[in-house]
Amino acid sequence: MRNRKKRWGALLALVFVLALTGCGQNSSRMMFGTGGTAGTYYAYGGILAQYMKSYADVRVTAVSTGGSKVNIQSIQDGDFQLGFAQTDILTYAWNGTRSFASEGEIHDFRILGCLYAETVQLFTMDESIKTVADLKGKSVSIGAPGSSVNFNAVDVLEAAGLTVDDIKPQYQSFEDSKEAMKDGKIDAAFIVAGAPTTAITELATTNGVYLVNIDGELRDSILKEHPHYAAYQIPAGTYPKQDEAIETITVEAALLVSAEADADTVYNLTAAIFDHAEDISKENAKGAELDLETASQVTTVPYHEGAARYYAEHGITVNTEE
Repeated sequence: MRNRKKRWGALLALVFVLALTGCGQNSSRMMFGTGGTAGTYYAYGGILAQYMKSYADVRVTAVSTGGSKVNIQSIQDGDFQLGFAQTDILTYAWNGTRSFASEGEIHDFRILGCLYAETVQLFTMDESIKTVADLKGKSVSIGAPGSSVNFNAVDVLEAAGLTVDDIKPQYQSFEDSKEAMKDGKIDAAFIVAGAPTTAITELATTNGVYLVNIDGELRDSILKEHPHYAAYQIPAGTYPKQDEAIETITVEAALLVSAEADADTVYNLTAAIFDHAEDISKENAKGAELDLETASQVTTVPYHEGAARYYAEHGITVNTEE
């Protein structure tokens, strides 16, 4: 009887070990790092997760995070298998520069595809702020230290001849920026996200808000100094009471995947998104920007071989080599 119990115990232990091993290698479950709840990443990520579940047979869980840098680090740590990141930030991570200077190079992720434009949006309720130069001496939210928003804001300020010392910097999230502006605690804020952005829409609806143009010689200077940006126009009517188009700059929002993810799984995830772009666009305006040419434009970081296979079937070659 005692031997039988030992055999059963050993068998159960073996089954438990095998189960754990299977879980460690199983790509049918993935954690997906998005962004703050008031930004585009979170809302859009939830929709994409549903399409990946439905059409790639992968149980994807989209979770709110601190955004690009946290998502890259979490993929490196193995906590996430998918994550959003701006193309400038993922380039810093790959090269170990700027926001990743202290960590060094991170090569644990690959590109699945670029999805939409991440727009640099400078907004205020102060009618006296009409240009970036008018921010001098003002209380301005420029994102958390080391965040993508922070680097974008500094790039814009420097192009306008300002430093962080020339303003009263506040290091706040999208939601905190919205609340602080509503309460009169800050004069302006930078948000970098797909437009329309929830935080700005809510403020524009309840309190009124003005978007500041980043254009002309200022924009030309930024594009020359930092070629990962592109010129962008926010169409009139994107936000309540926004009667005119706003000129600004943009980077791209990319979807990253763990370098260790199974190639067939990543192929299916890619197809789940781009084969259903029209349906996705009905649920989120950013879906209208899903385009294979845009998706395959990153040159600074390699693509996952599973995604590359999908693009190849559509006549597009992307780099998969480090």
